[in-house]
Amino acid sequence: MPLSPAELILNDDGSIYHLNLRPEDITTHIITVGDPDRVAEVSKHFDLIELKKGKREFLTHTGTFNGKRISVISTGIGTDNIDIVLNELDALVNIDFETRTVRSNRIRLKIVRVGTSGAIQPDIPIDSFLMSRYAIGFDGLLHFYKNDFTAHQGFEDAFMAQTNWSGSKARPYVVEFDSDLGAHFIENHIRLGITATNTGFYGPQGRSLRLAISDEDFMKNLADFNYENKRITNLEMETSGIYALSKLLGHQAVSLNCILANRATGEFSENPAKSVEELIKFVLQKLTNT
Repeated sequence: MPLSPAELILNDDGSIYHLNLRPEDITTHIITVGDPDRVAEVSKHFDLIELKKGKREFLTHTGTFNGKRISVISTGIGTDNIDIVLNELDALVNIDFETRTVRSNRIRLKIVRVGTSGAIQPDIPIDSFLMSRYAIGFDGLLHFYKNDFTAHQGFEDAFMAQTNWSGSKARPYVVEFDSDLGAHFIENHIRLGITATNTGFYGPQGRSLRLAISDEDFMKNLADFNYENKRITNLEMETSGIYALSKLLGHQAVSLNCILANRATGEFSENPAKSVEELIKFVLQKLTNT
């Protein structure tokens, strides 16, 4: 049955509603960044930029790097934006816009997040690179979709017990990276970690300016958590959504973070632009071999 105009929303030029992209505008190898300004920081390394399109916070450049066609797209901040980006990227490759029907031959995207993050363990150095082997999401996005994600229920239960997780919050969910795609990025200088994804930057990450937070022990409990020698390494706002929706839609995804801050030591990078630039160049080189 064709998808209705209220479900699959297209612009007058036939592009998908939010991303403002047509199917031919993207490739199967996609880098996501949060900041729209970072799109150009990635695409400046391309041998050729064939397309630049944008709408709202969603900016896309598609081009070639070392003979590989690559798209880089900004998601903005938060898993609410990730819900838009992942669903619309999938629609671009797996839905026929003319007939509004799902294609029988599904295309699998390779999605690599290049982001920044704050570590919560004192032994994780500033300016180091971390790939999220697992993401634990506090955002609740996964619960809006039918799923059978039970592989890490013990992890989730242990986290809620050890941190006295409030029943008024969404149940945390744990999702693993795509190990086949992740294998291309494993090197000695890449740490594997467990990334916590939360719904905000201030209260949800234990910061208090003028508003009191509901759980003053949140950051301590997060840092002290241990399950089968697994500990949470860093905090950010997108990875759990990327991992969850990628698995549900049948795509491969990994998330790499440049650690710019350490909440345990109070440090912040002295040259964040340089560190992010090094991560971008590393990801581009590795992605061409996938």
